[in-house]
Amino acid sequence: MKKYLAFAMALAMVAASFAGCGSSSSAPADTTAATTAAAGEAAEAPAGTGTVKIGMSGPLTGGASAYGLAVKAGMEVAVEEINAKGGLQIEFNAQDDEADGEKAVSAYNALKDWGMQVMAGQVTTGSALAVAPESTTDNMFNLTPSASAESLALSGPNVFQMCFTDPNQGASAAELVSSKFAGSKVGIIYDSSDDYSTGLYNGFSTNASELGVEIVATTSYTADNKADLSTQVTQCQDAGADLVFLPIYYTEASQILTYANRIGYAPKFFGCDGMDGILTVEGFDTALAEGLTLMTPFDANASDEATQSFVAKFKEKMNGLVPNQFAADGYDVIYALYNAMNAAGITGTESASDICTALEAQFATMTVDGLTGSGMHWDENGMISKAPAAVVIENGVYVPMA
Repeated sequence: MKKYLAFAMALAMVAASFAGCGSSSSAPADTTAATTAAAGEAAEAPAGTGTVKIGMSGPLTGGASAYGLAVKAGMEVAVEEINAKGGLQIEFNAQDDEADGEKAVSAYNALKDWGMQVMAGQVTTGSALAVAPESTTDNMFNLTPSASAESLALSGPNVFQMCFTDPNQGASAAELVSSKFAGSKVGIIYDSSDDYSTGLYNGFSTNASELGVEIVATTSYTADNKADLSTQVTQCQDAGADLVFLPIYYTEASQILTYANRIGYAPKFFGCDGMDGILTVEGFDTALAEGLTLMTPFDANASDEATQSFVAKFKEKMNGLVPNQFAADGYDVIYALYNAMNAAGITGTESASDICTALEAQFATMTVDGLTGSGMHWDENGMISKAPAAVVIENGVYVPMA
């Protein structure tokens, strides 16, 4: 319900908010019109002029840096493509928040001092939840590529998500386990101190119960006791779990797979989008990930032209690294913002607050085709709708789940 009032206000305010922008030579486009565009194809004939400052923060250093660096590079690929078109230009600034809420607020304030007009989110959920009240107070539009807590989208009318919410992804995972691994005895290992992991666990366990999935073990850890996860693995083994659901990040997952192999425990492992990156963990024997299933809306091995173009540009930028779904989400975020700004007639002369009002109206009606989905659209709370998908790791690469 939080977006209904905001949308009505946006419709009433858009004309007034841009009326004072005397440097714009033409009136902005009708912000109530639906926008449909494909990532990488939007505005082949550039519709706007001027420059808009877009900022983001994420873990560019530390244990979660694979996510932050991927998002940053994915966004940079999109920015470079857009700026090469002519028309509306984007000035981009990425700050390191180390996946820490307090540092994320500091990064947000640094970006405001730089002159940020639109926020391309925080990468991790904890950071995004810390910044959300600040951005709502400032009426700063904030589209996160990968922060997935349901409470985040509900935090303010200016906050939107490009990724699945945690409960919905968890519920989808339960459906896949029920249909693709029928009869499995399921063990669960999750991080009870983490909003992302807990949200996935809650969505999975609730839907699994309704679907008749047998859960034989549920065990957890917290951020301050995750150095040794052998106890959790052993609990699943002792309970007879032949499938272990891991709604956690890839670093901890690599520990679990390593220890399971050490004790001769070989269940099927099933993860969510936080698992994307496990093949890049330093020192991890990637052969242990063979057969692992994970939820992801992006497959770098897809043969379509848009995906292959993005993969080639990303690999050139990142010294041959193959992009993960977080990189693709970042790319889609920039194009979604670009499409909406062009449709709203944004020129960059407007205040951040006026741009936010216009973008809220656009996102209420627009649909987008991108690397991570087709026909993507947002509900009244800023949560995205797109089809879930899963892949299996075979011979060190992602293969679509049959």
